[in-house]
Amino acid sequence: MTSFDVTLAGEANLDLLLYSLPEDLPLERELIADRMAMTLGGSPAITAHNLAALGSRTGFITTSANDLFSSICLKELTEAGVDLSRIVRTEDGGSAGISVLLQHSHSRRTFTYRGTTHDLRFEDLDLEYLTAARHFHLSSYFLQEHLRKDVPRLFARLKRAGLTISLDPNDDPSGSWDESLFDVLKHVDVFLPNEREVCHLMRESDPERAIGRLAERLPLLVVKRGSRGAIAVQNDVRFEAEAIRVEPVDAVGAGDSFNAGFLHAFIKGWPLERCLHFGNLTGAFSTTAQGGVQAFRDRDKLDNFIASHSSPVPSLPG
Repeated sequence: MTSFDVTLAGEANLDLLLYSLPEDLPLERELIADRMAMTLGGSPAITAHNLAALGSRTGFITTSANDLFSSICLKELTEAGVDLSRIVRTEDGGSAGISVLLQHSHSRRTFTYRGTTHDLRFEDLDLEYLTAARHFHLSSYFLQEHLRKDVPRLFARLKRAGLTISLDPNDDPSGSWDESLFDVLKHVDVFLPNEREVCHLMRESDPERAIGRLAERLPLLVVKRGSRGAIAVQNDVRFEAEAIRVEPVDAVGAGDSFNAGFLHAFIKGWPLERCLHFGNLTGAFSTTAQGGVQAFRDRDKLDNFIASHSSPVPSLPG
């Protein structure tokens, strides 16, 4: 028996969202937002939170400083049901990271203070804890400065223990898109980038060419395309699923919420088309509230949303 359905490792940060700011940001001006929200952020933390909210047994190793921001993050994860028994405490007086997201009418700017994001190291990981699962997920690959060089070693260990592995690269703030990622992908069962990330990785401007080339390297490529839904390529067979139409509040964390839904279904052995549909469903649901996890804090709303889009997806366990 495994202790978890999914284990994860990575950062838990805060997202500070400011809404209705102008597209143009002139210097030396005080610009007024009409709304704000502070929510749990960090791609792995959002994914872990929403996996647990969906009913997956979820274990998460993250670094935590002794500060208010960190305590807020841990509280939200614990309330969702995420196991944090192997948390790594930092003693250097730092703080959790924070991303300030400026929400414009049709775009978003993001400014991030990394905080403890890059502190996690291979030596901090309890490998017995991580391998006591059916599946392992890693995201924010390019932000994991001290862990990144050891990811191939970590993944090889997880594969020997019989886990399947998924990876979402997220953005590369340096813009270099280091090709060392391709060595990591040799161990990955499910790769979960968005369309823009695929183009950057493959040095291609055309998404279809980029997807075709990347799919040749992977057993399963799943590409998030926002309002155009998602596609998957497995053994040269392509699957597509339309997006779920909602009235969005914002798209913060929608990709991580897609990951949570897709992996929740994937681990249960659902057919790939249903995994894609469920990922689109949870990604869309995320956008109905501020930030990446707030919608998932309301179980009744979550259950009702799933029920209203139930075909071809079964309802969640109680």
